[in-house]
Amino acid sequence: MTTQQGSLATSVNGVAILGAVQEHQADIVSAEALTFVATLQRIFDSTRKTLLQKRVYRQQELDRGVLPDFLPETAYIRNDPNWKAAAPGPGLQDRRVEITGPVDRKMVINGLNAGASTYMADFEDSNSPTWENCLNGQVNLRDAVRGTITFTNPNGKTYELRKDGNAATLLVRPRGWHMVEKHVIVDGQPMSASIFDFGLFFFHNAKELIRKGKGPYFYLPKMESHLEARLWNDIFNTAQDMLNIPRGTIRATVLIETILAAFEMDEIIYELRDHSSGLNCGRWDYIFSFIKKLRQYPEYVLPDRSQVSMTVPFMDAYVQLLIQTCHKRGVHAMGGMAAQIPIKNNPEKNEAAMTKVRSDKLREVKAGHDGTWVAHPDLIKIALEIFNEHMPQPNQIHVRREDVHVTARDLLNIDFEGAVTEAGIRDNIQVGLTYMESWLRGVGCVPIHNLMEDAATAEISRSQLWQWARHQTVTKENKKVTGDYLLQVLDEETDKIRQALGDKYSSSKYEAAKMAFATNVTGEQYDDFLTTLLYDDILSTSSKPRL
Repeated sequence: MTTQQGSLATSVNGVAILGAVQEHQADIVSAEALTFVATLQRIFDSTRKTLLQKRVYRQQELDRGVLPDFLPETAYIRNDPNWKAAAPGPGLQDRRVEITGPVDRKMVINGLNAGASTYMADFEDSNSPTWENCLNGQVNLRDAVRGTITFTNPNGKTYELRKDGNAATLLVRPRGWHMVEKHVIVDGQPMSASIFDFGLFFFHNAKELIRKGKGPYFYLPKMESHLEARLWNDIFNTAQDMLNIPRGTIRATVLIETILAAFEMDEIIYELRDHSSGLNCGRWDYIFSFIKKLRQYPEYVLPDRSQVSMTVPFMDAYVQLLIQTCHKRGVHAMGGMAAQIPIKNNPEKNEAAMTKVRSDKLREVKAGHDGTWVAHPDLIKIALEIFNEHMPQPNQIHVRREDVHVTARDLLNIDFEGAVTEAGIRDNIQVGLTYMESWLRGVGCVPIHNLMEDAATAEISRSQLWQWARHQTVTKENKKVTGDYLLQVLDEETDKIRQALGDKYSSSKYEAAKMAFATNVTGEQYDDFLTTLLYDDILSTSSKPRL
């Protein structure tokens, strides 16, 4: 049966659910599960809010000219060569290829079956966090952990987990600290989306995962300081205590995808040291954060996204420091996402795209990475071949990279050739607009221009446009970029989509996406995240804000 639509008071004191709960979802939000996540919320949400306010203060400092630097007060952590983080958890020693994707049922099965070492089930950047998506994602992961997950498509094709025992190790990425879950109200306030996603998965699956010889493993996104890592560690300890699970059972890999976190890598591992399984180069969000945090500085204007490769100075410094830091502390240094997808109708273009993947993965393994990310199953074979050839052992944590010496200046060095072009402007508008339209329809992972795009690349798109308009950058074609010019191009690109879709345009979300996108590309208004800008538009009717 389906619960009533509207505010549903639960049997848990102070907790209400806004939105429908289907019969197959009911166990996910049982009284016991809600009690568990509500307890974590009551203990830790005030700290979360304080840390978010610290982000605001830090941005104000940046805008005043205080550039990022290594923290003097934590130098003792960086300079102590003796401490190490936890040894890899069961099933995490070899992570040479990880595939990622949203938590829809078919993707969960395919991700676990694809032949990668691990599969990261994503509630964050590749998931549009509708209530239905979030609840069904928890159902899908519960069934996957128990080996009972199946899916039949409209044509009658059935998908199920492989029977040979070689399914990937599961990791889960909850939403970031900035997000709330407005469909769950605790003591009159929306609960933290991070606590909601983590807590429900942990409550339902931790003991079963342990019984099967693995453990509850996570990826942690978008942190900006070691204090935010400390909060995660406190939550891990409390959650383990509540379920009578030994502390240190959880393992978590932190995505270094903000420029501020790059200056606190040692400290982040240190805070999570009993639960750490390393760091990951979250390259697309990192570029977004670089633009976002330094957006008021004309000297930090970046060229077209396609020209910001992993070999430009500030990106290379970030990679080298991450590998050195992880290996010094005995944990994995994971490489970034290969977003390419096969181009089936053009062999020449497909070979060029796959050559880029090979080059990228070869650079990573030679630099010292212990594994890498891919977005499409067809890329697993390519990445595996390269890592197997150059890293025959499970990892290369023994490669200390003591030759690396990265300074604060290196992490901010954008001294490389590049330009802003009209093609780059139009590409950013197409990517941002198309992705936002899809997200508003509840789809968070979208193939665009032969790349698998998620929220991170849409964030780069709108942030670059904002930055170029703010500083009136002159393009390679000698055109000054202004807010009015970008709005004109946005109109033109939307008209192209309208003509291509014909009658289907009226049932799409392009007009809503265009209106939201237009608010953030003129060099004036700038929202912290597109996901928070758009979130109210995907809420269930009962949980929409009332005026």
